[in-house]
Amino acid sequence: MKTKNVLKLFLTAGLLFGVSTLFAKEKVYKLKLATTWGPTLSPLIDSAKNMAQMAKTMSNGRLIIKVDASNKHKSPLGILDMVKGGQYDMGHSASYYWKGKDINTLPFTSMPFGLTAPEQYAWFYYGGGLELMQKVYEKHGVYSFPGGSTGVQMGGWFRKEIKNLDDLSGIKMRIPGFAGEIMAKLGVQVTNIAPGELYTALDRNNIDALEWVGPSMDVKMGFHKIAPFYYTGWHEPASEMQFLVNQKVFRKLPKDLREILRVSMRLAAYDMYAQNYDMNAIAWDKMKKEFPNIQVKTFPKPIMDAMKAANKTLRQEMSSKSKLLKEVLDHQDAYMKKVREWSKMSDYLYLQDNI
Repeated sequence: MKTKNVLKLFLTAGLLFGVSTLFAKEKVYKLKLATTWGPTLSPLIDSAKNMAQMAKTMSNGRLIIKVDASNKHKSPLGILDMVKGGQYDMGHSASYYWKGKDINTLPFTSMPFGLTAPEQYAWFYYGGGLELMQKVYEKHGVYSFPGGSTGVQMGGWFRKEIKNLDDLSGIKMRIPGFAGEIMAKLGVQVTNIAPGELYTALDRNNIDALEWVGPSMDVKMGFHKIAPFYYTGWHEPASEMQFLVNQKVFRKLPKDLREILRVSMRLAAYDMYAQNYDMNAIAWDKMKKEFPNIQVKTFPKPIMDAMKAANKTLRQEMSSKSKLLKEVLDHQDAYMKKVREWSKMSDYLYLQDNI
């Protein structure tokens, strides 16, 4: 064979190898994500959408995540099961929705009288909270990551003013998570209703009160038209949403795409916290001006004392039934004891002197 032909053969083979390698590297991975939220429920739905867009951009189009709102899959409170079972690769929801399936998932959204949002983010990322969350979700075959915080949530909308414990007894209220357990202890008939059904339930007198989020999301729902008493928060000081990822799906991704996904989730989570803070400020200013019938209230001290007592009792009861839950709660308590001193020195004392 002539030298010229040999050289041509080698060049052709090299070109083909390079092209095939290029195409192998550019394989596109497509994932599906289901959310608990409706398509217009900002900023909750925005967190998932922003994460998907960041992952696409940073991966140069190699990681595509399709986000399905609850109106698409029709199972807003079935996210964990769908991701666990493989119907969806990912999910965006809130960990305390799964307390009926696994009580150990409860503390990773928020606990009454617990960590604030900045404190909880510090706990997740630097205090060991993320490792504990993965320990809890390991048996479900999914990974769980912080998915965006709403910060301190309001205590709820009530048709009538709550002046004493007797006023709580017998009323029907939508309030999820551990706070629901506390309210039940005080005589409230507690129920959990999907977000899209809340206004109808309140309007049709199926419930007397409900807890949702804060001004930015509450004003869109129109609760103030039916229940004008708006109570300040106690039950969810740092309500963190969650991203769920099927473990098998995650492990099949190339190493760089796994890291891109982690970074996208982390950034989208904190961005939602900032977005929601801004939205609350704007919405509350609007509500004060346009809806003067809203009466902002704080639960009287005897009720708050009763809530704290019920909180303590219930935590002890649940911890005695689950060593893992006790481990998580004790870990949170220890971290809060440490970090709260700084929160007091910085935020609390500063605000106290400047309000």
